[in-house]
Amino acid sequence: MSSSCRMSTQVKEGISKGSGEPVKVAAKKHRWYLGGIASAMAACCTHPLDLLKVHLQTQQQATHNLTSMGIHVVRTQGVLALYNGLSASLMRQLTYSTTRYGLYEVVSAELKKTNDPLPFYQKICIGAVAGFLGGIVGNPADMVNVRMQNDVKTIDVAKRRNYKHVFDGLYRTATEEGVTTWMRGVTMTSSRALLMTVAQVACYDQAKQLLLATGVFKDNIITHFTASFIAGTIATGITQPVDVMKTRLMEAKPGQYKSVAHCVLYTAKLGPMGFYKGFVPAWVRLAPHTILTWIFLEQLRVFFPIKQQE
Repeated sequence: MSSSCRMSTQVKEGISKGSGEPVKVAAKKHRWYLGGIASAMAACCTHPLDLLKVHLQTQQQATHNLTSMGIHVVRTQGVLALYNGLSASLMRQLTYSTTRYGLYEVVSAELKKTNDPLPFYQKICIGAVAGFLGGIVGNPADMVNVRMQNDVKTIDVAKRRNYKHVFDGLYRTATEEGVTTWMRGVTMTSSRALLMTVAQVACYDQAKQLLLATGVFKDNIITHFTASFIAGTIATGITQPVDVMKTRLMEAKPGQYKSVAHCVLYTAKLGPMGFYKGFVPAWVRLAPHTILTWIFLEQLRVFFPIKQQE
């Protein structure tokens, strides 16, 4: 089995030479922050799809699909407009994803010292807590990201926020609307992050374990791709309703929604599918993002290992 996918402090039973006695062999450790870096790398590839997803989710009337929205953005704003808000997207990954992947890596590694492999329910619990906390940490950058992306579709130039970059967005929201604006939509952000991490991280971990157990799959890029494809599909299905609500709350003008319930009822006027607006671009964006993140992460673990003490 390749060393790229061994969990941080996994311990295996071995046989010492000569004595025949079982010995503990510590597997290679992984750097806890690599998940955030891998997610940022993936975001550079999938950002245009994320931008189009946000545009589709904030339509009250479905006037565009994925393709027509992409054409509309390029025609009216230019190709570079597809990367509007990239700095905020990267900052979001470096805060939100570093937190959730890092916590999952560290906690699961500690538990694996006494119980390896972990049962699926424990992976779900670890992923839920890690994702919830990651959503809180990443909410300020996420809020700026949504606003910068939606600036593209504002026809009236005078009404655009025109944040220069993520730090300008954070500074202006704090000075113009108050620091509490950074936490706007945090309920939906943390809820979505909880579900996302359970699906994207815990389900990947479990899917990979099951694939390797068949004896057909080896610890290589094919297995990484298959497990991450499964995880990305599950993640899109369970997080889409929350993602739609999160996007609407973050983009809302002050006083537009009285509460989360008000936003839910407003969206419900569109019918049940109103909560799944932008599902196709969300899947098209999230599945590749999940696949790229895990492929990047597995390779980063190989290229940047922690040297074991002799």
